[in-house]
Amino acid sequence: MSVISARYLRKPGVARARLPQGVRADCGTLRRVTEAVLLVGGQGTRLRPLTINTPKPMLPVAGVPFTVHQITRARDAGVTRIVLATSYKAEVFRAFIDDSDLGIEVVIATEDEPLGTGGAIRHALPFLESGPDEPVLIFNGDVLSGVDIDGLVQHHQATGSDVTLYLTPVDDPRAYGLVPTDQDGRVTAFLEKPKAAEEIVTNNINAGCYVFKRSVIDRIPAGRPVSVERETFPGLLTDGALVTGVVDSGYWLDLGTPLAFVQGSCDLVLGAAPSPAVPSVGDFLALPGAQIADDAQVHGGTVVGRGSVIAPGAVVTGAVVFDGAEIGEGAHVSHSIVGVGAVVGAGTVLRGAVIGDGAVIGRGNELLDGVRVWPSAQIADGTVRFSSDS
Repeated sequence: MSVISARYLRKPGVARARLPQGVRADCGTLRRVTEAVLLVGGQGTRLRPLTINTPKPMLPVAGVPFTVHQITRARDAGVTRIVLATSYKAEVFRAFIDDSDLGIEVVIATEDEPLGTGGAIRHALPFLESGPDEPVLIFNGDVLSGVDIDGLVQHHQATGSDVTLYLTPVDDPRAYGLVPTDQDGRVTAFLEKPKAAEEIVTNNINAGCYVFKRSVIDRIPAGRPVSVERETFPGLLTDGALVTGVVDSGYWLDLGTPLAFVQGSCDLVLGAAPSPAVPSVGDFLALPGAQIADDAQVHGGTVVGRGSVIAPGAVVTGAVVFDGAEIGEGAHVSHSIVGVGAVVGAGTVLRGAVIGDGAVIGRGNELLDGVRVWPSAQIADGTVRFSSDS
């Protein structure tokens, strides 16, 4: 089974961002960031079938919707007001926010049509209250990280940047756009995914969190799709704007695929990834109403959802079991996601599988390595195997 690469914090807490050489921060004169925009409008196609009924940022990760981890981290960094830039299934966000108290004002800005990352930021502008020169935190809705938000904002203010990007180093940057910087941290280019080794001029990539001077948001074209990565950022460089990057080598993981989604949830439960929203840290997390048989084995950062049942003899390792699901007697579930109300029959083996909401997997099946079962589907006993009967 392939392994998703994530970096872990070198020590508890978050890595501290460093100011460029010669730049000193006067904390008495720097404004704290108080507003943020969270980009949560994507359809999450890479995570289907889980996102057929639920938008990706609202999927439960370590016991709460992933959006809650991001909102509470922003709150703890001093943000008092956050705009959720929604599009796909916006009503799910609204219903949750209306019933929640996260200790922060949450405003929902819904696009009639998807506007891309830059267009979504611009669409959120009328909902912002910050002055033209004040900092606004922007972050993607599918990245789990330990970025030092305070350090990022401090760098932005101390350098007088128009935009500051959170950059993170990766072992293999070929799947990402590259963001080279000079010795003072000024971004020199935004490069497309490299195709050859000689094109890899840095291993620092855009990590999906930014601080914008609010007046820069005003300059993004309104009413049409805009990519902040391909249009806004390169355009700022062309116009001579000061765009800087802060390299933070702490924990970072894009939760866009099932394997990464499982790993992020497990890392939060195990305490390897930081979040103030994790109910408890340990070998597994059982939510209220979950039933786990005395001789079942549950570990590896597994989450067992509300009202879910783990039957006798079952082994569940590094998995996410959503609310109301059932894992049958003697079943083995590892590195998999079991949707809301889904049933996994006795003796069935899941490894690297995604089972949609309400699906029923009969006894004695074997679903491995990337298999995805759509919601409400039914697989009869002993129908699918990846190995011989023996």
